Amino acid sequence: MKLKQIPIILMAISLIWACAPKPITTPGPSQMTREDELFSRAEKLFESGSYEEALGLYDAYFGQYPDKPLAAAALMKIGIIHALNGNYEKARAAFQNIVSSYPTSPFVPDAMVEELLTYYQQERYRDVIQIAPEVLNRIDSRPHIFRIYALVGDTFMVQGIPIDAIDYYARAQEVATGPEVAAIGEKFKEAIAQLDSEDVAILIKHPDESLPMDFLLFQLGLNYAMEEKYDDALTILNQFVATYPDHENKVLAASLIDEIKKNAFFQRYTIGCLLPLSGPYQTFGLKALKGIELAQAQFSSQSGNPPLNIIIKDTGADPDKTIAALEELYRDQVAAIIGPIVTSEIAARKAQEMGIPIITLTQKDNIPEIGDKVFRNFITPKMQVQTLTAFAVESLGLFRFAILYPDETYGITFMNLFWDQLLEAGGQVVAVESYKPDQTDFSDSIKKLVGLYYEIPEDLKPEIEEDLADDQKQQTSDSEEQNSDETHRRGARGEEGEEKPQAIVDFDAIFIPDSPGKAGLIVPQLAYYDIKDVYILGTNLWHSDSLIKIAHQYVQGAVMPDGFFADSPSPRVRKFVQEFEATYQETPDFIEAIVYDTAMILLNIASREQIRYRSEIRDELLNLVDFPGVTGLTSFDENGDAQKRLYLLRVKGKKFVELE
Repeated sequence: MKLKQIPIILMAISLIWACAPKPITTPGPSQMTREDELFSRAEKLFESGSYEEALGLYDAYFGQYPDKPLAAAALMKIGIIHALNGNYEKARAAFQNIVSSYPTSPFVPDAMVEELLTYYQQERYRDVIQIAPEVLNRIDSRPHIFRIYALVGDTFMVQGIPIDAIDYYARAQEVATGPEVAAIGEKFKEAIAQLDSEDVAILIKHPDESLPMDFLLFQLGLNYAMEEKYDDALTILNQFVATYPDHENKVLAASLIDEIKKNAFFQRYTIGCLLPLSGPYQTFGLKALKGIELAQAQFSSQSGNPPLNIIIKDTGADPDKTIAALEELYRDQVAAIIGPIVTSEIAARKAQEMGIPIITLTQKDNIPEIGDKVFRNFITPKMQVQTLTAFAVESLGLFRFAILYPDETYGITFMNLFWDQLLEAGGQVVAVESYKPDQTDFSDSIKKLVGLYYEIPEDLKPEIEEDLADDQKQQTSDSEEQNSDETHRRGARGEEGEEKPQAIVDFDAIFIPDSPGKAGLIVPQLAYYDIKDVYILGTNLWHSDSLIKIAHQYVQGAVMPDGFFADSPSPRVRKFVQEFEATYQETPDFIEAIVYDTAMILLNIASREQIRYRSEIRDELLNLVDFPGVTGLTSFDENGDAQKRLYLLRVKGKKFVELE
């Protein structure tokens, strides 16, 4: 039931208890006067539900006979009909007329209560709370006092203040009789169900005979269970069952106790891992497995660490097989799960349902938002563009940027993220062009980017030439200061006065989110169209030797982010690489490194003595600050998404070097 429906029911009850109408003795047919007959006709129409016709007769009666004994009764019905029709101002006017013009009428208490109800119906809750004490001071009828206390309680409920609502329900209960007792009891339950643990604990600490202590105790246990404060929940629920063995919520309390005990029982020194060890993504799964194995070996070799077990399950990158593997890990009572790499969303939803913390290895959108048990430790497009824009705008002081991107999901995603992040950082996108994913000739897209694709209208040429001249003059001045030749950036003149169109390169850097193979074809064409002396920015895919092999001289100085750099001078990375190479006779890549870090994070947390529930593993992950891993310092935000500073790499000669 919606809270705003409560007053409607309350109004219906009020019509039964107080306002529908007072027993009125009218003369017999032979003794009826004209005014009696008019009032009687109005009453019959009201009782049959013909409110509009009844309203007309009541208005006629009051207009003709304002001094007659039934005038106040007619006003009461006029107010009630207006209120039923939502005409609260007119209803209130009728009720106020009774109080002011007929102060001795038995309808005065009813009118005052109904007037208060009109404020509630108009959502003028402050007026209800302010006027109610004044009304209570003027009436002494028990049913009316009950209705006012209940109405004020409803007013606090609809405002989301259940603790104050309970206070007024308690007052109402003190004067309740008959069916009122059960009605107010239900209101108590609704209010208690909305209390937070702190408020419930306060009410229990200061017991009051007017409060339903049984429901308060049960609610506190339920709240603690929902908050995953399992020790507190068990204490309170066991106390509830012992104190109220015949309570209506006994079965539910016992069920909660069993559920908590079942979920609390897990193998704290056992971690599960989901990897595609077969199927189309087997290569990635096998690489990740090496990172897991190395982490377990290193952790176990450290003195003082307990022996931890890692159970590996193959997902085959198949949703059904992933669910089956998860159910096996659940039966194995693992403390937490690493992975998967491919079927991350379905695994995350199932793990959340099972109550098992899971750290996924995916860049897919919105994975951490699935639930409070779901985490992600992986490099994402957003991380990459944040790293690039911070470097370009804040470190280099660049302002104007161009974006050349493939017209497919990967390119569009990075284009939008880069553009948004630039605006946030204070940069500006001055040129954007796309190309088809299957293209190998990018000349048209590049020419559009620098104004060479379309012929310049004659009337605009003088203005553009003037701008170019001013720009070239400024570039020449800057070149002298920096000892570099910028004249190539804006184009050059041909032989013997023959002039070729000049490229309008009005940007300081160009971002190309594509594979190293495609980027290796694009970058040389940039130089062909005089796009020189600008920073070239790419994504982590560019961290590949194939990029340098394809476009060696043209990608010198190109900058890209990545989540791991095996040649980093960092002592931590060097030690990891040396031990990995000694174990597997190969150099680790990002997958091996990120899985190694993820395993180390979970192994360290699961080994802590204070861990008694899976929820505490989740809490430790959320409280993790700058875990020193080989993929950088790692923390998790409030949603469970990893926060880390990526490596920035630059092409230098035939290799990549790390930028500070």
